[in-house]
Amino acid sequence: MDQARHVHFVGIGGYGMSAIARVLIDLGYKVTGSDVAMNDLARKLEARGAVIQLGHAASHVDGADIIVYSTSIPKDNPEVIAAEEKGIPVMHRSQMLARILNERTGVAVAGAHGKTTTTSMISHVLEECGVDPTFIIGGELMNAGTNAKAGSSDYVIAEADESDGSFLEYRPMYEIVTSIEPDHLEHFDGDFNNLKQAYVKFLSHLKPGGKAVLCIDDLHVREVLPTVTEQVVTYAIEEPFTQSANFKALSIECGDRRSHCQVYRNEECLGELALTVPGKHNIANALAAIIVCLDAGLSFEQIASALTTFRGAKRRFQIIGEVKDILVVDDYAHHPTEIVATLKGAKASGRRVIAVFQPQRYTRTFFLMDEFSRAFSDADEVIITDIYSPAGEAKIEGVSSEVLVQKIRENSHGGARYIPTKEELQDQLYKELQAGDLVLTMGAGDIWKSAFWLAERLGK
Repeated sequence: MDQARHVHFVGIGGYGMSAIARVLIDLGYKVTGSDVAMNDLARKLEARGAVIQLGHAASHVDGADIIVYSTSIPKDNPEVIAAEEKGIPVMHRSQMLARILNERTGVAVAGAHGKTTTTSMISHVLEECGVDPTFIIGGELMNAGTNAKAGSSDYVIAEADESDGSFLEYRPMYEIVTSIEPDHLEHFDGDFNNLKQAYVKFLSHLKPGGKAVLCIDDLHVREVLPTVTEQVVTYAIEEPFTQSANFKALSIECGDRRSHCQVYRNEECLGELALTVPGKHNIANALAAIIVCLDAGLSFEQIASALTTFRGAKRRFQIIGEVKDILVVDDYAHHPTEIVATLKGAKASGRRVIAVFQPQRYTRTFFLMDEFSRAFSDADEVIITDIYSPAGEAKIEGVSSEVLVQKIRENSHGGARYIPTKEELQDQLYKELQAGDLVLTMGAGDIWKSAFWLAERLGK
């Protein structure tokens, strides 16, 4: 990196790629990139000086010192091939992030759920309290209006993505693990034990004197805890695990777009915490943020005050609109545990909850079909759309939304419905909605478009 001034990103418009590109721009590097389509993230990079080309061509890498690609970029991409032929160093997104994270006080946030929100909370608190961190988030921090920034302090806060094993590149001072669950098993030979061993290896990569911050509410986190050789700090929100956790939340109360608790460090009550993001899971995320921010030298009062102004991350229980007492919310929940937690947060509002879920990937639906079928009991109405599958993924025989709906009817919600397309879904919702309803779209695909369409139509 000391010799490089021009970095080119192949597939620059993704959350992870655009975040790293934004930090490099802030650090003074020339940044170019390419992608198949422009989006808001790419346009924001252009506004900061990046040069972005539509489509992929060998000529796009001319003049670059380093090429960065993501897991979604195939090996036969013309820009990657051209770079290799020209002898330009080619590195994965995680390798570039490691160069930013490893040289400073890195905070790597890993886990099946809560990575984006926890990373956002830490970044927001440090930013609000004048620490000026660098942050690289897999979603947009609503308070900052961006997913990344290069700060002047030694702190670098970033998500550590376990999905393809790339989190093993990092050597941070802090490693947070929120949960470990079977997901992305297509990258681990379909074997959950392989994924758990990847977490064990990740936790062995702490810098000397570093800390593992672990949520012991999670069974599989408790299983890997004894393997950690550096200092461990635990947190929990559920009995009986709060009894042994170093940090815990007690007297938790959740309501309409709010949550509240008492925070304890061992037996010492640090004080009250009030959040404007709903759900017990966000209390847990806040505990992880509190642990890191206390270590950064902030007082609990400073941290709690900053967290009261935390508005969440984009697509994490994001309020899209509230019209005629109908609340439209969108969430990235694409795993059964996330769906359960998000629905509990929605149910605490006291509204009638209409859950709309768009499954993503045939492989995930195949591996987690039974868990998905048991995830919807807290919804009043359940609608499932067609599976959103990325380009190139093969269908799996016997795996479909119709099959999932039948299993949901058997296991968690007898009234579950299958509405294949977003267009049919939108028309049906518009006809059925009543004052006091909460519509919750969930999934990692493009179901968020239906939430925006619905809010706009209701407004008209």
